[in-house]
Amino acid sequence: MFSLKISTATLRRTTTTVLASGLIALASPLAATTAHAAAAPAVSGAGAYLLDNAKGTKLYGKADNTRRQMASTTKIMTAAVVLSQPKVDLNRKVTIKKEYRDYVKKEGASTADLQIGDKVTVGQLLYGLLLPSGCDAAYALADTYGTGSTPAARTKSFIAKMNQQAKSLNLKNSGFDSFDGISGGGKNYTTPADLAQIARYAMSKPAFRNVVKSPSYRGNAVASTGKTRTYTWYNTNQLLKSYKGAIGVKTGTGTAAGPCLVFAATRGNKTLIGVVLNGKDRYKDAAKLLDYGFGTKSATSMKLAPLPKGAQRD
Repeated sequence: MFSLKISTATLRRTTTTVLASGLIALASPLAATTAHAAAAPAVSGAGAYLLDNAKGTKLYGKADNTRRQMASTTKIMTAAVVLSQPKVDLNRKVTIKKEYRDYVKKEGASTADLQIGDKVTVGQLLYGLLLPSGCDAAYALADTYGTGSTPAARTKSFIAKMNQQAKSLNLKNSGFDSFDGISGGGKNYTTPADLAQIARYAMSKPAFRNVVKSPSYRGNAVASTGKTRTYTWYNTNQLLKSYKGAIGVKTGTGTAAGPCLVFAATRGNKTLIGVVLNGKDRYKDAAKLLDYGFGTKSATSMKLAPLPKGAQRD
């Protein structure tokens, strides 16, 4: 019979080595997870979310499934519904109605200052919607792409399309009663997680991406007099010129919603999309979250670019 003799000292050394190796193997993933969790930033927003655009996967969340109002970030869905219409024609001309200006005046809302009787294209209305956050532009688009015999019926129809689009994206915590975020019934809500998915869907459309990455827009329209009117709009999103790689998306501010920001940035081949709802320091929050996703440290030195004189605030 073959017998194996191992000294007590050898056995003790072997056991110690195996245990140590096992502890290292077990500890490494835990240590990495703990380190990653510890690096997650604290943000001022009551709710926040960050996702990887390519995969749609969550990278960060704070109260990310809690429903909140989202003010003018609603207009992301407004634009998405327009751009989802079959064979949408961005060169289609829309005549600006008195109702659109009256609405803005009544609500004290942000405006693209569209002039009655002017003929502007759908593409221009998207710039007016998303850069100066024009509620008049939102009204014009809802009135144009809704169905019915009156503006009230058409805008109601359009809002129904917004809700249908949310369902088609399988979003269970988003509802719309407004085409621009001004909610009379308080039933205009989303969550950080849902809003990030809405933004991801909208960003899949080239026309939307081109608009929201633009710091400004200047274009001509046919005025009611037949002459040419030039519209100049500035993007309310101050992150664009402040954070390297920022490519959008939309601001929003409301009494109930607080300051909100949907943001996106690309560095290398990686694009991140995020949301901050009711954030007192929404731009710093966005920079922190993007740094977290990219593994960078831009937020500490970021200086917020001021808006041009005369630009809308949102």
